[in-house]
Amino acid sequence: MNWVKVIEADELEESERKLIKLGEQTILLMREKDRFYAVSNQCPHLKLPLLKGKVTADNSIVCPWHRSEFDLTTGEVKEWSSWPPGLGKLLGCLKRETALTVFPVKMEEGGVWVGLD
Repeated sequence: MNWVKVIEADELEESERKLIKLGEQTILLMREKDRFYAVSNQCPHLKLPLLKGKVTADNSIVCPWHRSEFDLTTGEVKEWSSWPPGLGKLLGCLKRETALTVFPVKMEEGGVWVGLD
């Protein structure tokens, strides 16, 4: 695992988000309930950005575009929604359920570190 220090922990307030560019990856870094999460900023359903996605009480993120829901810890699909309305069944069949890419996060010496393979 290649660990990269992305920010100081106190640079990200509670419920704040920040996009981090690491190589080819755009990572969405979030602080929720004093825990940090790092996920791909692309919803795996239609590759739309997750930056404005709602974080739920059970540590999931809901895509703001079509409401697919993913566990922030594992990336597991909790709900795979059809999108757009009217074409949802057709488009939903074209792409199988795919987990969200999550990145390990650790705190060390006041910094937030993200692990890359």
